Amino acid sequence: MDLTALLLSRLQFAYTVSFHIIFPSFTIGLAAWLTVLEALHQWTGRPAYRVVFEFWLKIFGVAFGLGVVSGIVMAFQFGTNWSELSRMSGPIQGPLLTYETFTAFALEGSFFGILLLGRSRVPPWFYLLSTGMVALGTTLSAFWIMVNNSWMQVPVGYAMENGAFAPADWSKIIFSPVVWVRFPHMLFASYLTGAFCVAATGAWYLLRSAYHDEARIMLRMGLYLGAVLVPVQLFFGHLTGDYVHDRQPIKFAAIEGRWHDEQPASEVLIGFPDAAAETNHLAISVPVLGSLIGSMSFTSKEVGLTDFPRQQWPPVLIPFLAFRIMVGCGLLMLAVAWVGSYLNAKDRIEQNRPLLWAVFFSFPLPFIAILTGWFTAEVGRQPWTVYGLLRTADAMTPSLTAGAAAFSLIAIVLSTPSSSPSEPSTSTGCCMRARPNA
Repeated sequence: MDLTALLLSRLQFAYTVSFHIIFPSFTIGLAAWLTVLEALHQWTGRPAYRVVFEFWLKIFGVAFGLGVVSGIVMAFQFGTNWSELSRMSGPIQGPLLTYETFTAFALEGSFFGILLLGRSRVPPWFYLLSTGMVALGTTLSAFWIMVNNSWMQVPVGYAMENGAFAPADWSKIIFSPVVWVRFPHMLFASYLTGAFCVAATGAWYLLRSAYHDEARIMLRMGLYLGAVLVPVQLFFGHLTGDYVHDRQPIKFAAIEGRWHDEQPASEVLIGFPDAAAETNHLAISVPVLGSLIGSMSFTSKEVGLTDFPRQQWPPVLIPFLAFRIMVGCGLLMLAVAWVGSYLNAKDRIEQNRPLLWAVFFSFPLPFIAILTGWFTAEVGRQPWTVYGLLRTADAMTPSLTAGAAAFSLIAIVLSTPSSSPSEPSTSTGCCMRARPNA
């Protein structure tokens, strides 16, 4: 494989976006949960809610800062590596990112300082309002990013002017049906990320027989939220699949590992796609299920990759496997949340140490699901940057050399913050303090 400037630039963007997305996907859900905690504390006066709030506020502050910094690094690549994309789509993507600044960043920047330092300086109702505004800001940030990315996936409301995409109808861009499927899908993924991290932390403290009241709050709220949201998330995942089926049939065929037309179509549960041989090795398939998933029909004809020119195929193996990992993580989260919620409702979860360990080890699942979901969406879109209109090879900076791209990739990888894992008691126990006065 030749390490061309194009391949290196794609690897660099994949690396930076994979590192960056961990933090906003975590903080979006955590900000909303902090708002609920503060409201419960002010409503009930129960000190444990305050303890849990202060514990997670520290974590939120660090994750929020890392998300901002990593996002800035990622944005520079639009000018250094992808200047043609910036030139051609700037009239649309530029205003969308500006809207994010004027709405999301304005709210977050205005109220984040109050959240960290202002509890003793403002009335309780205003402190609660501040937590809500930070949560709203993180949500708006996700919204504008999803509008931007959804336009690249399914470009609408544009006109070509002087070799660039110009906005012809902002309402079509912002209120595209694709946005209102993909945005909730991303938002619920973020809520689930926060929920399972919180539940896992509560499970850890219960396993250590420490901070019993606070641990029960975290475990109970995290599991109950997961039990409700995972089925909703699976539903919006299905709706996302519907838009891919209708608007991006090549990506859908790659995700399904379907090489030739089938009627009715089977569903490949697992296998190893071989693009050269146009087949799946060691495949396990379910007859008819592919038609049911693709078209909600038992008899529909589903297209295969060979219906399209090979130069328009994405790298099939990545979206095929990434999609199945994402779905597998979702099903595991569903099982953990439902079983855990049932035992919690029966007041038996604290005696079930295997389940507490399962909850504790479930915290990576939503992160893995989000990353593999993005791999499915972005790698499956190849070879297009703006789907069907601008190829990735044509979006790159023309003068960029492989040497320059390799240097920037190595520099970014070496400068990425890292820390060696520590004993959980060191990383969590130090943050939980004695109960403050209500």
